[in-house]
Amino acid sequence: MGVLNRVRVKASTGAYDVVLARGLEGIGRAVAEVVPADRAFVVTDANVGPLWAEALLAELEQVYGEVGLITVPAGEGAKSLEVWARVLDQLLAGGVHRKAPVFALGGGVVGDLAGFAAASVLRGVPFVQVPTTVLAMVDSSVGGKTGLNHPAGKNLVGAFHAPRLVWAAMDTLSTLPPRQVRAGLGEVLKAGLIADAGLFDLVERRSGELAALHPEALVTAITASIAVKAKVVEEDEREGGRRAILNAGHTLGHGLEAALGYGAMAHGEAVGWGLWLEARWAEEQGLCEEDGLAERIRRVCVALGYPAIPSNLPDDDFWHAVSLDKKVQGTILRLPVVRRIGHCVLHSIPVSTIQSLWKVP
Repeated sequence: MGVLNRVRVKASTGAYDVVLARGLEGIGRAVAEVVPADRAFVVTDANVGPLWAEALLAELEQVYGEVGLITVPAGEGAKSLEVWARVLDQLLAGGVHRKAPVFALGGGVVGDLAGFAAASVLRGVPFVQVPTTVLAMVDSSVGGKTGLNHPAGKNLVGAFHAPRLVWAAMDTLSTLPPRQVRAGLGEVLKAGLIADAGLFDLVERRSGELAALHPEALVTAITASIAVKAKVVEEDEREGGRRAILNAGHTLGHGLEAALGYGAMAHGEAVGWGLWLEARWAEEQGLCEEDGLAERIRRVCVALGYPAIPSNLPDDDFWHAVSLDKKVQGTILRLPVVRRIGHCVLHSIPVSTIQSLWKVP
């Protein structure tokens, strides 16, 4: 079957497996054991569908009597109420029922959209994640958060709806631009910093292999990162407290994305540099017990090939994005701070002073 690794995740609705496999072969038999039904639906996008939908459909048709394919536009714009409504229309027209699973084949956008469609149609049907990017494998496919964007902001509409299975096929990474694969490693770097010193050591020591997309190094790093996410989610499934440490690097990372213009710096690259900026500030404030941590993070980002932060970054755009961060509650920003590698705490910062976090490199 080509299974490389397996991580078990506990959820309030039942435990599920995250399977790392070489390819899609075997997913049909695996999913039929946890979600038996007479039909299924695959939601994918216009980029991923032509590459991988045929292989997934062939697997699923062996165990489901009928498999419907729903293709949505590629890109962040698909996470909208309008596209979600169209997916619901097609599910209902295709005869969806309470036991019929919905598969999300693609990156984080498809996973969020298809997951929310599965959570909302008929008040909830089974959901299976088939992530095709590093970012989706280590982050958005695990934990049960689904959602859409709204004109008022990102991810403001959604639901917690845990998958029944996550099948991460490493072969799907072969059709991604190498930069996109390397960018996803920003989330792997984050996982090591906040909760797994061994993973951080692996990323630091083998950053050259990871940058070169060495298969064994990627599988090892991705598996360990998924295990970190699984443990944090188990401790705080509904994001009531500790789960906020998963946002390390994201406050300033989102600021970089916004100031540079979305797309100029990939999300994972921005998270990597956000981790560096936050660690540099923590060192200056005496909050970090690890000597030279910011410099070590910087070296990893460089080794992974992340583009440098330009010195002429628009400060106004940067700080506007930071002020809208979801960790801002009233007048306080709850910032994840890495005290030492593998140990992260939430630190309260008055919003009026958060510009001390940022210095143009």
